[in-house]
Amino acid sequence: MPQPNMIVLYDGGCPMCGREILHYRRIAGDRPIDWIDVTQPDVDLAPFGLNREAALRLFHVVDRTGAMRVGARAFMALWAELPGYRWLARVCRGLRLAPVLEWVYVRFASWHFRRRCAEGSCDLGAEHRR
Repeated sequence: MPQPNMIVLYDGGCPMCGREILHYRRIAGDRPIDWIDVTQPDVDLAPFGLNREAALRLFHVVDRTGAMRVGARAFMALWAELPGYRWLARVCRGLRLAPVLEWVYVRFASWHFRRRCAEGSCDLGAEHRR
């Protein structure tokens, strides 16, 4: 029985995020990964238990077991699927770097989200432009 595809939820409206995902997509080739741009108006995030703001604030991946991975752990799950990045996922897991990477990622993601909303790029309303 085939495993389900990995699902990557990403902010396609962010130029930096878009370039990174494009890089990963090229490396992934025909691997079973579904790439979902959460900025598209027809994307339904309810099946993932997310709203648009949550999906834009942090990187989310549903791994092939169906588990939702968020933040640094989401990157590590994606890297584990990609040739040329599997070693990085193994090193991060082996050295138990997830908490440190998460600490750094959450701070960067928070700053990045505030900056994008301040520029009017997140389309979530004025209350998020702080």
